[in-house]
Amino acid sequence: MSTGHGSDQGEGVGVDRPGHPRGHRHAPGEACGHEHGHAHDGPAGRGGDHGHDHAHAHGLGGHHHHAPGTSVRRLAASLALTATIMVAEAVGGWLSGSLALVSDAGHMLTDAGALGLALVAAWVAARPPDDKRTYGWRRAEVLGAQLNVGALIGLTAWIAWEAWDRLTHAPHPIQLGLMAVVAAVGLAANLAILVVLRHEHGLNARSAFLHVLADTISSVAILAGAGVMWLRPDWTWLDPVLSLTISALILWGALRLIREITDILMESVPGHLDVAEVQRGMAGAATGVVAVHDLHIWTISSGLYALSAHVVVHADHMGRNDEILTAVKVTLRDRFRIDHTTIQIESAAYAHVNDLCSRGH
Repeated sequence: MSTGHGSDQGEGVGVDRPGHPRGHRHAPGEACGHEHGHAHDGPAGRGGDHGHDHAHAHGLGGHHHHAPGTSVRRLAASLALTATIMVAEAVGGWLSGSLALVSDAGHMLTDAGALGLALVAAWVAARPPDDKRTYGWRRAEVLGAQLNVGALIGLTAWIAWEAWDRLTHAPHPIQLGLMAVVAAVGLAANLAILVVLRHEHGLNARSAFLHVLADTISSVAILAGAGVMWLRPDWTWLDPVLSLTISALILWGALRLIREITDILMESVPGHLDVAEVQRGMAGAATGVVAVHDLHIWTISSGLYALSAHVVVHADHMGRNDEILTAVKVTLRDRFRIDHTTIQIESAAYAHVNDLCSRGH
C-alpha cells in the first residue's frame, strides 16, 4: 500500500502484510482497473494465524474513455492548428505593433506546449507497467504539467515587463486594422480548438483546454480593444493594459494547475470525494460489515483513482467474504468512480498485533 493517503483514522500509514508483494503487475494489454480482496478469518484473538483469499476483478472500470487513437488525433489536430495561429499572431503583432497580439501569441505558445505535453503523455501512459513502475507511466502527465507551469509563469513575467515598459514610455504606433484581422482569425481558431478538446479529460489536455479558453477571451478583448482605439486614437495605453489582463489570465491558469499537481503528488483525497461518505458507503454496501478503517484514497493520474481499506465483518458473516467484497467494490466503482481498490476483509476479533500502527500505540 502507499503512505500518506486520506485516512479516517488520521494515521497516514499503510501496512503491508508479510508475504504479500508490494506491487501488482499487469500483463500488456490488461485492463488497468482492478481490485484486490484480502480476507482474514482465523480464530478469534490469533492475529498472526489467518488465511488470505484474493479476488481480482479486471476490466470493471465504470468510466467511459475514448479510444487512445481518437484522443491522439484530436490532440495532434489541436496542436497543429494552435501552432499555425501562434505564428500568425506573432507575425501580426510584430507587423502591427500590438503587444496584446504578441502576448496572445505567447499565450498560444503555452497552449501548444500543453497540447504537446498532453500528446506525449497520452503516448507514454499507454506503455505497460513493469517490475519497477507497477502503475506504469501514468504519472508522466503530471511531470509534463510541471514543465508547463514553469513556462506559464515565465511568460507572465515577460508580458508584465513589456506592458509596464510601454505604459511608462512614449505611445507605440499600432496598425489597428491588421491587429483586428489577426485577432479575429485567432478567435475563430480558438473556438475550433475548444470544440475539438471538449471531450478530453487528461490533466494536460484539460490544462490546454483552459489555456485555449483564456486565449479565446483574450482574442475577444483584443478585438474590442482595437475597436475602442479606432474610435479613440489617443487610447494607445489600452494595448499594454490588455496585455496585463492576458498575463493575469495566464497566472490564474498556472495557479490552478499548481494546486492540482500538488494534490496529486501529495496523494490528497480527490476533490470530488469525501472520505466520511466513502466510508459510510462501504459500510452500508453489504450486510455483515461492522466497520471500515485504514481508509486511503488517492489519485494515480487524471480520472484514475485508487483506494485501500480494511473492512471488518461480523463473525457470523465471515463465510460471505466474496459476496461482501463484490458488493463493496461495486459500490466504490458505481457510486464513487473508484476503479483501483485493495480491500482487506477481517473479522471483528482480528488483532492487529503485527501492524506497524499497533506498535506505536
